[in-house]
Amino acid sequence: MLVGKMMIDVPISQQDLDNWLKDLNLVAEISNSKAILIAWNAAGELSSMLSSDSAAGSEIQALLCHLSSNHSAKTLPNATLSAATSSIATQSKAVSSNTTSTLSSNTFETSVDAQLAQEQLISPNESISVLPRLAHHQITSSLSVSELTELVSQSQLIIDTRQHSDWRSCSSIGSVICLSLAWPSGANFGFLCFYHHEAQGVDSKTLRLAKLISDSIQHRLGEILSQHSAAEALSRGAPSNIDTVDLQSFIDSFEEHIWMKNAAGIYTLCNRSVEKAWEMPRSEIVGKSDAELFGEDIANIFLEGDRLAIESGMPIIVAECLDGGETKNHLWLETLKLPTLNPHGEFVGVIGMTRNISKHKAVEEQLTLATNVFKNSVEGVVVTDRHGNITDVNGAFFEITGYVRDELIGQNPRIFSSGRHDKAFFDKLWNALLANGKWNGEIWNRRKNGTIFPQNITISTIYDEVGDVRYFVAVFADISAQKENEAQLTHLAYFDPLTHLPNRMKFMMQLKQEVRQAKRLNLQLATVMIDVDLFKHINDSFGHSIGDEMLVELAKRLRSQVGDQDVLSRIGGDEFVALISGIDNSEDATVAIHQLRQVFEQPFIVSTGDHLRLTASMGVSLYPSDGTDADTLLRNADAAMYRAKNDGRNNYAFYTESLTQQSFEHLKLQSALYGAIEQNALYLMYQPKLDLVTRKTVGFEALLRWHDPQLGLISPAVFIPVAEKIGLIHEIGLWVLETACRQGIRWLSEGKHFGRIAVNVAGQQLQRSSFVDDVKRVLAETGLPAKHLELEVTESVMMQNPDLAIRDLKRLGDLGIELSVDDFGTGYSSLNYLKKLPIHKLKIDQSFVRDIPFDTNNTAIAKAVIALGHALKLDIIAEGVETKEQADFLQQNQCDQAQGYLFSRPQLPEDLDAFLS
Repeated sequence: MLVGKMMIDVPISQQDLDNWLKDLNLVAEISNSKAILIAWNAAGELSSMLSSDSAAGSEIQALLCHLSSNHSAKTLPNATLSAATSSIATQSKAVSSNTTSTLSSNTFETSVDAQLAQEQLISPNESISVLPRLAHHQITSSLSVSELTELVSQSQLIIDTRQHSDWRSCSSIGSVICLSLAWPSGANFGFLCFYHHEAQGVDSKTLRLAKLISDSIQHRLGEILSQHSAAEALSRGAPSNIDTVDLQSFIDSFEEHIWMKNAAGIYTLCNRSVEKAWEMPRSEIVGKSDAELFGEDIANIFLEGDRLAIESGMPIIVAECLDGGETKNHLWLETLKLPTLNPHGEFVGVIGMTRNISKHKAVEEQLTLATNVFKNSVEGVVVTDRHGNITDVNGAFFEITGYVRDELIGQNPRIFSSGRHDKAFFDKLWNALLANGKWNGEIWNRRKNGTIFPQNITISTIYDEVGDVRYFVAVFADISAQKENEAQLTHLAYFDPLTHLPNRMKFMMQLKQEVRQAKRLNLQLATVMIDVDLFKHINDSFGHSIGDEMLVELAKRLRSQVGDQDVLSRIGGDEFVALISGIDNSEDATVAIHQLRQVFEQPFIVSTGDHLRLTASMGVSLYPSDGTDADTLLRNADAAMYRAKNDGRNNYAFYTESLTQQSFEHLKLQSALYGAIEQNALYLMYQPKLDLVTRKTVGFEALLRWHDPQLGLISPAVFIPVAEKIGLIHEIGLWVLETACRQGIRWLSEGKHFGRIAVNVAGQQLQRSSFVDDVKRVLAETGLPAKHLELEVTESVMMQNPDLAIRDLKRLGDLGIELSVDDFGTGYSSLNYLKKLPIHKLKIDQSFVRDIPFDTNNTAIAKAVIALGHALKLDIIAEGVETKEQADFLQQNQCDQAQGYLFSRPQLPEDLDAFLS
């Protein structure tokens, strides 16, 4: 009898089912467990095929539901997954030839203990892979059937499901065994499961018994498939030799591309169409693999199609795609693959056929387009004959009007009349339609329930071959929502949609009005700019939805702290501004600011249950002392806010004239920086790095300096942030790198040994996708060997995008460049990422070296960094070493290298001979 489609459609007799059931019951009785045989069908469904007498329906359902639930599974490495198909294909061949389909109790006395002794079973405390669960017997996991089978083979025995979080929900199962089953061709058959209520109920002994059952079933599957193939061949009769054509001539007569690969993936034949399409003769195709013909990337795609055909055990369409470089030359191609089996049912190869389905696709697309446009259009569509009687309507028409198709066929559209338009309106409409063939406008019509609604409608005339009117087609949209939206546009134009506070435009209108009133009444006003500190971290860590929750709550809190006559506005993502009126002096403004700052004292409780805290930087400008118009007051409050932010955040500042002067100086600095490279105003100085034990030079750090003809010597702490802000840091950074490399070449040519030259890398440089290539280019152009270059990157830069940093730093390290983490301990470190970074050195920041060995905190931090670095097999270098006591302490605590004023200040290259030996 045929019990249902497996992934290979072969009848399985009732006798075989009875024999298998006897085996399941026997093993279940011996091992005091319960058993179930689960099988796949052609639709990719899992269901119970057989179960032992002791197995209850609820237990079977619990197992299936567990496998069927949407549970994440560990993903196997690609190499394991790619090997899964071949391992399944050979699995059935490992069955001993003397294995019988029905096992007696004596069989188990001679079990394969020696073989299983080599296998490592899963203990309760080991981490294992878990089966992916399927949505109620239907495969919805991203894993394929073969990948699921491979996962089962990775964890055949789970001794205690309570030790595995993924099995805890399956309370009726305490321990379980899962073994995968396959046809000889490699197509998946299903799974054999033995289970027990209690933990330790199934063990290695049960597994040995289960494997014998599994081997027996697989052996029998091979026999069933072989017998079926033989019977099928007999029923077909022997092939006739009369007027036969050889195989090559036969396939050459097809326009379709036809080819075959053997079990090893080697092409064994192809037709002339394949030779033409692939632009190579048969002699260059036959005997080669996909990788040899097309390269690894394309070969992997083709082999994936082969795998799907093999595991399904039946013909499948694996690809349908466009071919051709130009649109007019596009061809739709469809590729069919099917596994080929020998008379014994064993997999011997894959046959493929690719055919041109362009004409079929063209007709299909035209029909699909016409049908979808009509049926799925969100606009209502009504078609009338030349007399105006309705012949068809689409689904959207019903959604909009409430009328169904049968109620309208043969009716005249005047049944929709709202009574709002007079006869002259419709006369003008029809005259325009007949004269121009089209009319567009707004009409108010009536729904079936009697409500009136506005439509934007386009009516078009459809003519027949001789130019007579055949149909009228009206396409309309319900614009009720649009009309409502128009009423809300004014509100949306002036209010923030998230917090419903006035937006920038509305605030400026109110500020101008308040300034006019304050001028007339001789009053004072305070404009307070509020910027949430580091709010980006909230969005990045918890998501924008949580960020929005906090902004809404913050708006409520701020609103509660200002008076009814005051104005609170949200003018940007995390920027608010408050207009405080009715103040007499700056002290009143200070009181108002402290009230606003109080809203940040309590944590923000978000929907996830987390308690999050915020701080803000505030800037204040006063009318009339800091400005007499709205634009000036807002601009000066913004400037004051940035001063508060620069002073350390979580603070506030009043605007002063000196702040404006500082802004002018900043602008002057920007202008001068643009010409610094061209004017040769930039130069490098080098500070030696010494081995703390031998006190010999091991390298130099290149330090950038700027001497402007007008502005004089400018500190890097001043101009580097400006360069980053105006986008010059990448150009300057490349100049530094190239200059340092050229200096290294000069030293090498002079026979001077300097170890490595360390160059600092700014965050914006590392974030550029071209940075690694830029470094390669500089090394190639200057000729400096990579072993003489070191790049220093601050930990805060690497933590901004650690995955990108790991990738790029690894590429740099592969070149032979040494990599250092600069200013270690001053940023937001992640030890999880630190251990993954391909770095060689940690630099202890000078802020931790300062006051060593007298400051107990700094000494503790320095020791911790040294211990951490050495644990990660990194060299440790301390910067800012200025005293002998500091150097001695660092040496005693096994710090490797140091640099600082104790050894040498940064110097020009010509002054470093004493350090170049």
